[in-house]
Amino acid sequence: MVQIREFKMSDLKDVVGLMEDLGYPTNLQEMQCRMENILALSMYSTFVAEENDKVVGMIGLRELYIYEESKPFVQISLLVTSKEERGKGIGKSLINKAEEWGVNRGASTMFLTSGIKPEREAAHSFYKSQGFEINGYRFTKQLKED
Repeated sequence: MVQIREFKMSDLKDVVGLMEDLGYPTNLQEMQCRMENILALSMYSTFVAEENDKVVGMIGLRELYIYEESKPFVQISLLVTSKEERGKGIGKSLINKAEEWGVNRGASTMFLTSGIKPEREAAHSFYKSQGFEINGYRFTKQLKED
């Protein structure tokens, strides 16, 4: 049975594997640095799905305040299930945890962004099945360092 719990630094090795499955390979040192920075921020929360003492999924959440609304929004900044475990309800359990987290923080809306790539089509279908709607575009611009 899958258990959803808060991330612990002892999960790093499994998380590095999940990042690979998501298409963002990294290493243990790099991921440790990222997680130390994220864990220091009170507006962020990270949950993992654990099964048989192995982390098989992860969701990263961020509480955001915007100018157009009074209540906070929840952004899912990362959602991944290990390739071997997809289709077993783990992603749904992680989204349910995100919804609970958002409600407890007084949020009115939850959103996420996802790339427009053929390899993301299954993820897009999953998000739609979970009640997410496509409502806009994301524009990005790389900043130049001085």
